[in-house]
Amino acid sequence: MALPLLNSGIKHCFNMEDFNSRAKASLPSPLYHYIEGGADDEITRYHNTEAFNQYQIIPRVLEDVTQVDMQTTVLGCTVDWPVLLAPTGMTRFFHHEGERAVARAADKFKTMYSLSTVSTTTIEDVAAATQGPKMFQLYVLRDPAINEELIDRCRLAKYDALCLTVDTVVQGNRERDLRTGMTVPPKPTLNGFVGFATRPSWCYRYFTSPALEMANLAHHIADGSSKVSSLGHYINGQFDRALNWRAAELIAERWQGQFAIKGIISAEDARRALDIGATAVIISNHGGRQLDTVPAPIEQVAEIADAVGGKMDIILDGGVRRGTHVLKALAMGATACMMGRPYLYGLAAGGQTGVERVLELLRNEIERAMILSGRPSLDKLDASFIRKL
Repeated sequence: MALPLLNSGIKHCFNMEDFNSRAKASLPSPLYHYIEGGADDEITRYHNTEAFNQYQIIPRVLEDVTQVDMQTTVLGCTVDWPVLLAPTGMTRFFHHEGERAVARAADKFKTMYSLSTVSTTTIEDVAAATQGPKMFQLYVLRDPAINEELIDRCRLAKYDALCLTVDTVVQGNRERDLRTGMTVPPKPTLNGFVGFATRPSWCYRYFTSPALEMANLAHHIADGSSKVSSLGHYINGQFDRALNWRAAELIAERWQGQFAIKGIISAEDARRALDIGATAVIISNHGGRQLDTVPAPIEQVAEIADAVGGKMDIILDGGVRRGTHVLKALAMGATACMMGRPYLYGLAAGGQTGVERVLELLRNEIERAMILSGRPSLDKLDASFIRKL
């Protein structure tokens, strides 16, 4: 897929770590570390990717790989390849084009985009920006009327699926943000001043663009969603610790469509999700940003597939940095994978063009790995594709 002329930074990015470096060079230090950091000692945050190396690929040879078919169906939508774009909050932190740019890039590459409850662009504006498949990620807030309003707005805007995130009833202990002076929205503090002062381009865009706000919740925040004190305090105070399986079931009943539960790690919880009407589980530990020292999603795929495989979609979210990572997950029973940090690196480095470059690289890696392993279609991926070290 041809891309427009790329700037000198983007065109020399050949993998996700290259984009990570470009994002670090583009963003004020507190914002870069907000993307990059995890909870506590960040063991899980890095293990999510490292765990893929526990599995080796067993290639097959003398297979006709003239045509490669990466198309699959997930959450009721046909996508051209098995990688979805995960929900990420406050995306305009990282580039002024924000969620619209990411959604348009997903549409161009024929895959699904997921919009966060705490996005900086409204449900309706993202729906207007792209005709591609879309999912809305719901945080359950203490006020039921707000949750119901968000669900109904998604239905009216014709979103294809709803995703309920269940691992954030309290925010994880993100010590990096405390050290860098990160606030929501960003505000240069004594701790973070140098990090902002050395990124004048980002600062110019930030101060000349419309004020950042939680666009879908702005009208519910009494003091104005652009105020640091009211915005951060509001959302942290709204997470509902009483969230339970019955509440999730009621959300599924109200939505009456493709419904994923995100934040599942155990097979027991995956079975419960199936029982209450979920059509998909997203195996996720929130990128290692919530509870530290939990398993990596790739380590749980096979067990969850054994528990619910064939009855619901299984989506891996966490640690994907290479095309081979995606294929290993599919071989273990996943329907598709999600990624968040890699496309944020691309967004920070070059807006929509940067996201497109990230997607192009990953898509090409998947195709190349399928050819070299002798698996010309996704249905050829099974347990024989990998072995554990």
